[in-house]
Amino acid sequence: MRPRTSGHLDGPIQLRVNDIGQIFHTLDPLPFRERDLDSGVEEYIVGWAGEIAGERAITIIVHLPPTEAEREEARHIGEAMRNYFAYRSRVLGWDLRDLFRTGRASLAIGLTVLAACIVLGKGASGLLGAGYVGRFFDEGLIILGWVANWRPVEIFLYAWWPIERRRRLYRRLSVAQVKIEAGDPQGAVPGSTLHQG
Repeated sequence: MRPRTSGHLDGPIQLRVNDIGQIFHTLDPLPFRERDLDSGVEEYIVGWAGEIAGERAITIIVHLPPTEAEREEARHIGEAMRNYFAYRSRVLGWDLRDLFRTGRASLAIGLTVLAACIVLGKGASGLLGAGYVGRFFDEGLIILGWVANWRPVEIFLYAWWPIERRRRLYRRLSVAQVKIEAGDPQGAVPGSTLHQG
């Protein structure tokens, strides 16, 4: 369901469903406006939203049969989608804070281990002399100290970027314009319309 193009999506994201219930998670007991999106629908929308240039507003068009488009729930689909993506953005913000908290703790441990390894390495080389055995312990302990810092380095240099990128995307989706149209999609961008049902 994810986009397979390398370029940007020029038009709106379009969904075609036979029933409003297909948009949302069927087992979710929450009120309609607070329900989770169906996982396939979420994956599709997020996948295509990532193809829309960052400065452009996102529009989602939901095509429904005329009888479904006239239902009371149809008027709340946009609000429900925006609420869901706003919630997902907040969750990713919490995940990011947890990741940085882990990174800080890992950094404190890693630097402590590195300092201890340097001291022990110098002490070992002093006791064992400047020969191969002394160098083995000195350099080996220093390498161990740097390896202990691998996790915080990974977190602060690489691991947070994908989470932040996805959080920004969910934030953009939380203010997306959602339109409801009765009938089949007209003029849909090839490959950008999800058919449910």
